[in-house]
Amino acid sequence: MVTESHVRIILGLSLALVLFIASALAQDQTEAVDGAAVFKKRCSMCHGPEGKGFSANKTPNFTSSEWQKSISDAEINETVKNGKKGTPMQAFGSKLSEGEIKAVVAHVRSLGAEKK
Repeated sequence: MVTESHVRIILGLSLALVLFIASALAQDQTEAVDGAAVFKKRCSMCHGPEGKGFSANKTPNFTSSEWQKSISDAEINETVKNGKKGTPMQAFGSKLSEGEIKAVVAHVRSLGAEKK
């Protein structure tokens, strides 16, 4: 037999589930980051607005297919987070969120895509 207290428990659990799902969806929406915008703001001064790098700074050309093949997403992520010793590349792990770093990695990869 279903009592009034059972109904209240079921309604309470249902409400909690709805709130949890709504919170998760809202978090996913806030994590949608424009990697190009983050790159422009944080990276372009050293890597160029198009990601071609500057020879004077010895920054890589992200549009180069050779460079793209030579590095994994995990390595790009690691470099953005922790910088690169012996170079001017600083760590951005405390300045960018995980979502922003992921978006920058995706943007850097997109710079190597062949233009059609």
